[in-house]
Amino acid sequence: MPERLYVASPSRLLAYVDCPRRYRLQYLDRPKPTPAPQRAHTSLGIAVHNTLRDWWDLPAQQWSASRAMELVRASWVATGFRDEAMSRRWLERSQRHVVDYLRGLSPANRPIGVERTVSLRTGSIIVQGRIDRLDDRPTSDGGRALVVVDYKTSRRTSTEQELRTSLPMALYAVAVGAMFRRSCVDVELHHVPSSTVVRHRHTTESLQRKVAEAESIAADLKRADADYAERGVESPHFPPRLSALCGWCDFRAHCAEGAAHAPEQSPWAALEPDTAPAPGQGRASPAD
Repeated sequence: MPERLYVASPSRLLAYVDCPRRYRLQYLDRPKPTPAPQRAHTSLGIAVHNTLRDWWDLPAQQWSASRAMELVRASWVATGFRDEAMSRRWLERSQRHVVDYLRGLSPANRPIGVERTVSLRTGSIIVQGRIDRLDDRPTSDGGRALVVVDYKTSRRTSTEQELRTSLPMALYAVAVGAMFRRSCVDVELHHVPSSTVVRHRHTTESLQRKVAEAESIAADLKRADADYAERGVESPHFPPRLSALCGWCDFRAHCAEGAAHAPEQSPWAALEPDTAPAPGQGRASPAD
């Protein structure tokens, strides 16, 4: 009988790599432990992502700065901010960022996918995820190129190295290539607050290495999940990975080691100028 394929999202794979204890709390424990309330930078990221998703549904004649600002306001929630004044200040700042970013877009170059779910099947895993934007752009040699685009809203801009080593972006590129039966090697991070773009072009070999990396993580996860099914929280596969990130963990209330290791960051700390950026800041939490 064929071995069952392991199904996961890139975020689930990376959750185990980042901290096995958090992975267990987030994906395995039932009833699921209650996570911390949504943080301010997550509220901001969701509002901006929703705006950039809805923008492409507008006819060209409705493209305007005022319409963009309305979309940001419509998606805005004050959850996680210190007070109403802080929420209002960041709403206005986010509106300016979005308007500036959208000036670089043209209704003539609409993406072929927005918030599109993609899936990749290999010999041992099925990886499913959702990409912010998928472009089909003309190239200088007269051809076309598929480009996977991810939006970022953190204070800090991303680097080419971060993009080059990103497991999710590589897996999305492979998934898109398989779905469209065309090569997809180009990935981009669009930092909305600064309107900057980081680009990377993978090779077939670099994408294959990332697929192998995902398969290796999934193999570890499969063993860990199976052991949890037998032994529950007594399984040794889920130790905490203690670091400064414990201060940001949504499940620190359920992890005594993590809570003792680092002080808790306030829900709005990632937006303070003297605070180190939160892990994954600017990206809405995955819905898996």
